[in-house]
Amino acid sequence: MAHPLFLPGKYFFYPIGNTSAVCLTRDVSPEESADILLLGCGDPRSVLYTIFSEPQAASRHLDFTCCDFDPGILARNVLLFTLIADRQPAMGVVWNIFFHMYLDKASHTVLVDQCKKLLSISDTLQRWASSSYGSYLKMGTEYTLSEVRRHWSLYAGMQDLPPARLKAITTAFSSTRKGTLEKHSGLLISPARSAGPLMMLAIPVMSEHFKRYWKTGLSLSDQKQADSATLVNPTFAYSLGGEGFNVHYGTDPLVPFHLASVFGNAKGTASVVDVVKAAKSEFKDWCDAYEARVSPDDRNPPVVRFILGEVTAVCRAFHAFTSTGTVKSEVPVAQWKTQILKLNEEDYISGGAPSKFHVIETSNLIDHVGLLNIIVAAAPLLSTSGSPGVLYTESLLFRGEDATKDFTEQLYANLTIVGMLVGLYPTDYLSGFTSRSNTHELMAYMVVKKDTTQFHQVTTWKSPIYADAIAGRYGTQYRPPIFDPLQLGTFLYDMYHQIFEQEDAMNWWKRNQNNMRNALASSVIIHYMRESFALFLKLVRTTLRTPDDRWRIVMNRFFDLREEDKSLPMDSNNSQDLFGQLMRYGIYTAPYLSDSPPRIGLFSQWETVPPLVRIILTVPREKLALLYDTLDQVGTPPLQCDLRGQWSHNIFTAVHAAFGTAIRMGTVAKPWVMFNEDPDGWKGSSPLVVSFTVATPFLTDIEPQTNLNVRFGVRSTPGTVILIQKLGFDLIIFSGKLLDEASVLVIPEPSVPFRAPRVVPPTSSISDTIQAAQIGTAEDVSVQLDEQCELVESMTCRVIVEDSEVKGVFTTGTNPQVEQVSPCVMRLMIAGHSQDIVYPFPVIGSKNRCRLARKSLYIEVVVPASGPFKDDGMQYNPYPMIVRNESASIWSVHRVNLSRLPVLGIKNSKDLYQWLNPHVGSMMSKRERSARKKNQDDTLMFVKDTLHTIMVRASGIQQGPSRRLFALVDKATKNSDTVIFINDIRFDQPSHTVVYDGYVLALTHDLLAKIESNFAKLVTQGDIVNVAMFGKEVQAWKQLLPVFVERCRTSWVHGANCEYKSQGRIPLSEDMENDPLCSCGRGIDTDGMTKVNLWRPFAPYVTRIALSPLFAVSYLETVGRDPSAHKCFVCRGKGKPRLLACKGCMKVRYCSEACQKKHWKAHKANCKR
Repeated sequence: MAHPLFLPGKYFFYPIGNTSAVCLTRDVSPEESADILLLGCGDPRSVLYTIFSEPQAASRHLDFTCCDFDPGILARNVLLFTLIADRQPAMGVVWNIFFHMYLDKASHTVLVDQCKKLLSISDTLQRWASSSYGSYLKMGTEYTLSEVRRHWSLYAGMQDLPPARLKAITTAFSSTRKGTLEKHSGLLISPARSAGPLMMLAIPVMSEHFKRYWKTGLSLSDQKQADSATLVNPTFAYSLGGEGFNVHYGTDPLVPFHLASVFGNAKGTASVVDVVKAAKSEFKDWCDAYEARVSPDDRNPPVVRFILGEVTAVCRAFHAFTSTGTVKSEVPVAQWKTQILKLNEEDYISGGAPSKFHVIETSNLIDHVGLLNIIVAAAPLLSTSGSPGVLYTESLLFRGEDATKDFTEQLYANLTIVGMLVGLYPTDYLSGFTSRSNTHELMAYMVVKKDTTQFHQVTTWKSPIYADAIAGRYGTQYRPPIFDPLQLGTFLYDMYHQIFEQEDAMNWWKRNQNNMRNALASSVIIHYMRESFALFLKLVRTTLRTPDDRWRIVMNRFFDLREEDKSLPMDSNNSQDLFGQLMRYGIYTAPYLSDSPPRIGLFSQWETVPPLVRIILTVPREKLALLYDTLDQVGTPPLQCDLRGQWSHNIFTAVHAAFGTAIRMGTVAKPWVMFNEDPDGWKGSSPLVVSFTVATPFLTDIEPQTNLNVRFGVRSTPGTVILIQKLGFDLIIFSGKLLDEASVLVIPEPSVPFRAPRVVPPTSSISDTIQAAQIGTAEDVSVQLDEQCELVESMTCRVIVEDSEVKGVFTTGTNPQVEQVSPCVMRLMIAGHSQDIVYPFPVIGSKNRCRLARKSLYIEVVVPASGPFKDDGMQYNPYPMIVRNESASIWSVHRVNLSRLPVLGIKNSKDLYQWLNPHVGSMMSKRERSARKKNQDDTLMFVKDTLHTIMVRASGIQQGPSRRLFALVDKATKNSDTVIFINDIRFDQPSHTVVYDGYVLALTHDLLAKIESNFAKLVTQGDIVNVAMFGKEVQAWKQLLPVFVERCRTSWVHGANCEYKSQGRIPLSEDMENDPLCSCGRGIDTDGMTKVNLWRPFAPYVTRIALSPLFAVSYLETVGRDPSAHKCFVCRGKGKPRLLACKGCMKVRYCSEACQKKHWKAHKANCKR
């Protein structure tokens, strides 16, 4: 696993989701089929909601792969899908079985009968595949099927257990419910989160429901029904935590549902009865939609696959299958298990099951696994075909001082550079806004800042190439940038330093002195180890496609800095772990590991001595008892192994553990081990077997093997020092001699060779709208970092002049012209020839520089990197849209199916004002509010201000009654060519915001000639509101309108005659009195225009749009760097006593004269005096 091993504490079962359902295709074009991977899937709320959100005429194929490490989750999910498919009543029996802790006899009978039915058709993968469910519910591994079957059997047989055992379960249910109620006596924020902008209004009601649920185990208002529910629901009694009641204390059956419309449309105060009724009604809608799609009448039902396994194990299995075609990985399904993850051969080799995905949803696994681990595991699995792949990450918890900055802090480095290294960026980082609201979360956080560790944040990641409409057309021709290897090595070392610096006590106290309470509580929560970093480096090298010679320079620089850096004393104890993991994954082989290890000691009779071995230590079970009674004090402490000699000590954190016995097999020359796992795990009687990888030379070249002890213990952190009294200063649980075969076994460990990614050659055809290579070959863009190697300073592209005509004029002195044409594209022009240069990140084109080499015949275009709140860049078009074939991708705004969004029905402006006014008013950040107050020129702020005007006037919460007709007027010219009709206001509940469902009329001279008389009536009688636009806002609206149209497109396609395709640009025009929109959607789905007589004549000429607020991004508002953060270029020190800049170039800094002299030979060539 790529995550440290922890001693399991109290296990919590999450049978019901802790956030509301989302549409998983919200970034996929409606005609594109979608392969969707759900990691840490939890309950199937989002699968059901996604299917519910499909347009009625949808014919595309949806394929969901649901992965979780708790078999109880998957067993419940399959059970639910089959109950729905069998048409059991959704609001009755199905609701009871899935959401209630206790069941009435009728519901229990249905549950038992369904489990027996499932057991009868699932004894083999083949039997399940041939069953009535097998065509749309598929088991990804045989192990998955065996484990869900085991749970179905437990469900069916629970009431037949011996009385004492059944009573123990019943007692566990009642006592835990009672304890939960005692701990949650006040108002609760978490259950109200699904109400979004109405969260503050929902808190009292949702808190009351939560308490009722934990008091009764039911979500019912009918007392008679409640009295009949006397049987413990077995689906809540069995999980990875075993038999009993391990349900998480925050579980609430209403949380998965969308409750904003309940509170927003309530005529009075919504009650518990109202919200339960609404949740049940929504659940029924989901079930009805799913039932219809899996009925025999539907020839293309959505497929849902299930895989039991830990997130990184599943991702590695998919990556191995994609790379090598093997269905059997070498990775166990999870910690504490030895079962190897083997994909279903029939589905994956013969059946075409996906192993690359258009959408990857990761729930809130960041909180449990770490953001970088999620990116490393998931990014390689994103599909590069069809719609651009999208990765969703989500967090519910924060550990730092400021929840709003926790996201960027989890990357340990500058996001611009990290994005280049992994090939993905958060969409809101580039656009500077988001269409998904978390302002209710911000308000709640500000109220209870010191008393909460929760802050919900969802992030959408995409390839940056799709943030630029012109660059995006290049598709596979995009090439990753090239970094200076010394700078990249420096950046990676600084990142390594940030990740691991708190291993040292002094560094930990220094970093956390202002956040001591949270820091102490979370000091045992560690997400990264040396294997994690090795896998991150592997992703970086794969993404950048760095050749061997340059990568060697990167790693040499990394280790030169590591050698010089004396600020991480504990890092030296992890050296062998780091070197071993880098070697294991083919990332780097230290010089001392290059030679073949000698046949000495325990290797003396081996046929061959491999570079890596696995050490297996058997830990007597009774040794673990020392920890049991301290779990309440230390939580879940991290565990590790180490090798201790007479004068050497090395820690190894990539440890795998399972209960059972390791049996020596093979011969003395070729040893191997068979493992018999104890199925009872922690509740069994077998010893614990732990293992880890070591570079063989450490066992042959450092100390005599007779000196070495293999030890298993607790990692030292501020939170685990309390264990010193029991375990000793080194926190050792058990130790055995390396050569003691009774407790230690050593076997060969295979390495994983690095495979360079296959580079797809550029296609010969390029869209006519892209300026092809008319001048010459453009080399890969090189990235230059700043002096501290922390930020991107500039990017350079060299174009080799090859065209004969251009050569002639260039060599005789003609200067090229350069202009920025889109966020990431600069256009180079000379002698009537032009060529586009695509950069990997938005640029500040107005500050470009050209380097001309007339003899060597090349032109270099150097541009600074743009970014949030900087010039140019995404300001050229923050709303990019790309059309390919019949589909389109949009970068910065999510899609909606308007017919599935509930209408805001309340007419009372006072009730609306209470929540809608602060909601739409929260679009602007403090910076933007200040700019508005000072009348500063900020185009995005202007757009938000116009949206705000439309929204408050259309809803009637400001400046009088509701008015639904708007004209956008250019303040400078007094001209207007855009009219917006607002038909309905709808709740966009998954995104916690509102959508204004309307139509746009783009006025041109030709159109006005057709509609002149009707338009005159509209102007004089239509109660139109003129909304002023300022500065470049006219162009911004021309860019934004195609996106607002595209996001709600469900009933039409971009056909062969689409103007976007023929003209090769979106929008079609940014000029006044020109239509920015294609005609494909014009006059379609315009029923709303018939409700008002004055509007009806314009129905054939309008296009449906979905306006919504564009919110500020909370993690972006603080920009800049503390000057005291500068570091010495050689040793990364802080200065003695202060840093001194190189007198020649004043760019590179050193802590001392010694470091300056050490670097002078390498720096001399680059130093510009």
